[in-house]
Amino acid sequence: MRIWDSFLTERDKLVFGGAGYDAKGGFGKRPALLVIDVSYAFCGHIKEPVLDSIRTWRNSCGEEAWNAIPYIQKLLGAAREQHIPIFYSTGIDRRPDGFDGGGWNRKNTRSEDNAGVPGYGGNEIVREIAPQPSDIVIEKLKPSAFHGTPLIGFLTDLGIDTLLICGTTTGGCVRASVIDAFSCNLNVGVVEECTFDRGQASHAINLFDMNAKYADVISTAEAITYLEQTEKGLFDHKIDFNAARSPQVTA
Repeated sequence: MRIWDSFLTERDKLVFGGAGYDAKGGFGKRPALLVIDVSYAFCGHIKEPVLDSIRTWRNSCGEEAWNAIPYIQKLLGAAREQHIPIFYSTGIDRRPDGFDGGGWNRKNTRSEDNAGVPGYGGNEIVREIAPQPSDIVIEKLKPSAFHGTPLIGFLTDLGIDTLLICGTTTGGCVRASVIDAFSCNLNVGVVEECTFDRGQASHAINLFDMNAKYADVISTAEAITYLEQTEKGLFDHKIDFNAARSPQVTA
């Protein structure tokens, strides 16, 4: 069974199967990994139930986030071993007057709540999966990691044909980035255990819908096997994967 099966009606299963939405898209030979918004704002600073975590971090996904982090660590380890480019996305600290919040200000009654916890930046990527010097951090204001950022330019420069995506939230920034990657004709994979949402139904149904139309939803084990089969060193002429630790590159 897939995680979404219990949320689908029998009619849904028949319609999507009958319409042909069950094909494997497959992957290419030049992948990159995109880790979306795994920051303290979306994870909280400790592992605790989501209803407790959102008291402090209104966007937190609670324990689902911290359950995913060990899987993300494994995925990052495999990518780094093969010298696969790794991109992270995170939010931008907004202006004090809230102007750059745009539509976010209209859709959340706690949009001006900046509580958090001292010592943890909301947009700081959690330290357990902190970016390395060879990684690129994309800062963004909108859901998609592509919208208003240089991400597609970096992918084009590297000749990337496949993007493995994980992070949060499944129904928000992950989905938006998946659709934009698909729209750029990239092969797209969503790594299931490395992806999470504050809503259980939203997580399952969005995985189903992305798998049906825009991406292949795969396990961490499948993703690692794919990366291990990728030729090592494809991107060494562009990125120094052995650089001494230094401040991360931001874009």
